Amino acid sequence: MTESKSMILGCAGKSLSREETRFYRGECPWGFILFARNVSEPEQLRDLVAEMRDCVGRGNAPVFVDQEGGRVQRLRPPLAPNYPAAASFGTLWRDDHEAGERAAWLLARLHAFDLMRYGISGDCLPVLDVPVEGASDVIGSRAYGKTPEAVAALGRATAEGLMSGGVLPVMKHIPGHGRALSDTHLELPTVDAALADLQRHDFAPFRELAHLPAAMTAHVVYSAVDPGNPATTSGKVVAEIIRVEIGFEGLLVSDDTSMKALSGDFPSRAAAILGAGCDIVLHCNGVMEEMAGIASRTTALEGSSKERADRALACVGSREEADEAEVRAEFGTYFEAVA
Repeated sequence: MTESKSMILGCAGKSLSREETRFYRGECPWGFILFARNVSEPEQLRDLVAEMRDCVGRGNAPVFVDQEGGRVQRLRPPLAPNYPAAASFGTLWRDDHEAGERAAWLLARLHAFDLMRYGISGDCLPVLDVPVEGASDVIGSRAYGKTPEAVAALGRATAEGLMSGGVLPVMKHIPGHGRALSDTHLELPTVDAALADLQRHDFAPFRELAHLPAAMTAHVVYSAVDPGNPATTSGKVVAEIIRVEIGFEGLLVSDDTSMKALSGDFPSRAAAILGAGCDIVLHCNGVMEEMAGIASRTTALEGSSKERADRALACVGSREEADEAEVRAEFGTYFEAVA
């Protein structure tokens, strides 16, 4: 079996082209990620997931998706119901902590039911960013609340619900995207807050959930830590903030390398991400030329990175018993999923 490389890749359409199949077989990414462009109906989605795993010769190759609820939800009816955004759970939590956390757990367990039926094994959730007044709405209603306490509590419930259903949670965007004044899909934001404020507010939910198995970085510059590089490519942020200050020892995945917040060509982006201490390079849009550039500078998954990846995969597939109809009925007492 070919050794896995330290990358997660997307694909262009609803099935793999011959070029994609050859490329994935030759480059052997550790995992894959899906978007709405890859999804149409149940059998197509199951077939695509199986094709991806067949290319790399690993039945447990992780396949991820962003299935949050609200405006970021790749699987829609009839593959999965439409679900409320994270902010709705924050509203519930303000009035009743126990109810908010239970509802968040139930939704995550439903996500696990929805994803596992198609073979999808990882969800890029929970979002642990804590927005501040005036920040870009790229996070907005995707956040559980505007206090670290609410975000940590609801994020924990969400992660536990996913893992209860055998799905790997990937918390994002470490060490915190909530103060960014611009959308990292379009440009690189700089956060000028004092380190003490970042520690108290932005880093706090990640510190509370540092035991989780995987996290995705923020393409954000924190001038108090490293004014020259976004977290994703900053060895200082990764080593001093993510690994030490926050205490995260799990698998560290970059945010999407095709976002405009990052500079340089794709080979140099991949090299900078791995050089900074991230374990996995993520590329999402399925553009072959870009993926080839990423692969050209991505190394084999080995050493401590492989150990972290193996620990993360241990969370996948082991499910606690739950009756889906009962979980849906209980969730309906808090929120009605919109068909």
